[in-house]
Amino acid sequence: MLSYDCHGNHKNMNSNPVNEKYKYSDLTAKIIGAALEVHKILGNGFQEVIYQRCLAIEMMARKLNFSREQEIDIKYKGIHVGTRRADFFVEDKIMVELKAVIQLEDVHLAQAINYLEAYNIEIGLLINFGSKSLCFKRVMKKPRKIARIIMSGP
Repeated sequence: MLSYDCHGNHKNMNSNPVNEKYKYSDLTAKIIGAALEVHKILGNGFQEVIYQRCLAIEMMARKLNFSREQEIDIKYKGIHVGTRRADFFVEDKIMVELKAVIQLEDVHLAQAINYLEAYNIEIGLLINFGSKSLCFKRVMKKPRKIARIIMSGP
């Protein structure tokens, strides 16, 4: 099981979550701060869409540019097999996927990583509002291995 950062003590909300060794750390810190504010006010127990709407309000208040539920086609061997939507894209740099579950599982992390791959975004945040404490995980796209790239000819 993977570990996730959970913040039950909202008194520490003003501590500096910026870590310069991570790309876009200042931006992810602003997003996490907005999510902490939402969780502080609402707590857990609501449906994901409620948290999504509230996080949109908080990000607007913090002057963050974002889009919601941007749809992308999923293809298998060049054949369209469905569509998916990530919850947010912030400043065209960070993908944000929200959950409202008791505990984040590995499958949620896999979904977030797959979204990074599908949308060709480097950095993402997986945020869970469903537990007593807000939990989040920074996710990064795996570097592609040359052996995995298959070129198709005409």
